[in-house]
Amino acid sequence: MKKILTLFAVIGLIAFSSCEGPEGPPGPQGPDGIIGQVIQKTVNFNSPDYSVLIPYGLQIYPYDVVLVYHRYEINNGNAVWRLLPQTYYMSDGGALDFNYDFTINDVSIWLAADFPLNTLSTDWTQNQVFRIVIVPGEKLAGTAKSVNKADYSDYNAVIAKYNIDDSNVKKLN
Repeated sequence: MKKILTLFAVIGLIAFSSCEGPEGPPGPQGPDGIIGQVIQKTVNFNSPDYSVLIPYGLQIYPYDVVLVYHRYEINNGNAVWRLLPQTYYMSDGGALDFNYDFTINDVSIWLAADFPLNTLSTDWTQNQVFRIVIVPGEKLAGTAKSVNKADYSDYNAVIAKYNIDDSNVKKLN
């Protein structure tokens, strides 16, 4: 009995391992030339909700990562970008938060504070400049051991790490 089972096992192994047939149809075409993108938007935060919704105006994919940077200041002619969420501590001891969330269609940016937002100086609410960096999820693929992530808090490090061209930033009205 054991010899018969062994014989069937060997024959089955040989038969199934040597099967060849026509290849199946090719899979769907993936997006070509996936590259990261940078969008810039100047916004005003107003009462009552102190938030803005910014549609991208371009297609992103569910696996893409969206990072938002706030232009905090201009130092020696260079913009200083800070990754959101960001907390700024006021001279009176209060704390102001810039935060965001995103979907595949848009990004929402809002202010929150431990004091009434209507007491904020317009320096914090008007003409605030943000850069929205879209990093294709394809560029993040890999195992946890093999992925060498950029320092997301450093705008320039992210641009360099993911080879994103920010020389022609798309400015939204």
